[in-house]
Amino acid sequence: MPQLDPAPWFFILFTAWTVFILFSPVKTSNYTHLNDPAPKSFKGLNKPWFWPWP
Repeated sequence: MPQLDPAPWFFILFTAWTVFILFSPVKTSNYTHLNDPAPKSFKGLNKPWFWPWP
């Protein structure tokens, strides 16, 4: 049964993970600085919430 031969499946798995590991940092490094990590003070809706039920 050829589907039980691990050689071609292991090669495909190894190649796919190698491509994923090599190219994913390049793709995701473009998205690391989207938000400013410094906290900003927001002086908008700072009211406490009052629920209508006790």
